[in-house]
Amino acid sequence: MKKRTVTLILCLLLALFSMVRAHAEAITPATTADFDLPCKAAILVDEDSGTVLYEKNADERRPIASITKVMTLLLTFEALEAGKIQLTDIVPVSEHAYSMGGSQIWLEPGEQMTLEELLKAICISSANDAAVAVAEFVGGSEGVFVQAMNDRAAELGMPSTHFENACGLDAPNHLSTARDVAVMSREMLLHHKEIANYCTIWMDSLRNGQTQLVNTNKLLKSYTGTTGLKTGTTNGAGVCISASAERDGLRLIAVVLGSDSGKERFAAATTLLDYGFANFESAQAALPDDAPKTLPVTRGTTDTVTLQYEAPGRYLVRKGEAGGLQTTLELPEEIAAPVELGQKLGTVTLTQNGQTLQSWPVTAADNVEQLSFGWCLRRLASALLSKGT
Repeated sequence: MKKRTVTLILCLLLALFSMVRAHAEAITPATTADFDLPCKAAILVDEDSGTVLYEKNADERRPIASITKVMTLLLTFEALEAGKIQLTDIVPVSEHAYSMGGSQIWLEPGEQMTLEELLKAICISSANDAAVAVAEFVGGSEGVFVQAMNDRAAELGMPSTHFENACGLDAPNHLSTARDVAVMSREMLLHHKEIANYCTIWMDSLRNGQTQLVNTNKLLKSYTGTTGLKTGTTNGAGVCISASAERDGLRLIAVVLGSDSGKERFAAATTLLDYGFANFESAQAALPDDAPKTLPVTRGTTDTVTLQYEAPGRYLVRKGEAGGLQTTLELPEEIAAPVELGQKLGTVTLTQNGQTLQSWPVTAADNVEQLSFGWCLRRLASALLSKGT
């Protein structure tokens, strides 16, 4: 029992230090009434909490060009995480993948490249042929993979999105919205941070240096803190980007759809990110220093129960208001057995200048049985047997 208690405490401490969950106060997003952008639709969200900070026609269904590849990459990285595929796997090239137009690395039918090489081609050069080859490899066919893309979009709560292909070339009913793009971009960035290992590469090469890759996201060179994510351009979609950046713990996603030029696309994304970093900050809302790790248990088979905190983590606030955040803890002095795993034992409350923002439960990390005559008798018998041997 002692060993199990130590293990639980270590798990608790790990949870406290690794918590990245973020929340936010009630924030009304800015709109075109505050400032406009050179694009058809746009949105700015806080990556950690998902809070919308700016929106312009955010729910207007539009083509999104190669930003489509965010979903292609998401499904690929989920397959990697599940162990279904490996970065070192050789991905064959079909006639169908070879036939893709637009941005490409000129794959030849029958040519073989590793999955990691093709991921670089997708993330850096937005290669359509590489995206389709990967889709066929992961899904068995592009059609099966596209169905998985649509299923995943539904799971993520992207009601206005429908995919027709894995690369983003214009097609009837291949549509999404700025809001839905932000949702899938956030899912990618939050749960597959290794994507930064690819989409932040400025230059690379394939085929032993014969094929040069240059990143289509020029913000990598012009905007401090850029972490990704994906550009896109077609005749139907215009010039688009889902741009992510981080400064001082604040992580933002700016989606720009339907600009007339690359210059306007990057200008719009820069304006959005500048607005976010100038007006908001991600504050650390820590647990009280005296928060106990265990709670005394009366009439139980153990004297204490380990506590599990759903810590506030980081909290989005307006710039300069972080000093008003305060966390308080409510716990009884002791709890009577029996105690069930997950049972609510107390509350952590976050306030700002005296106003309650949000509360989180403090729960039991284990079961504690009630002390009984039968339990005591079994323990006595066990002790006697142990002594006898």
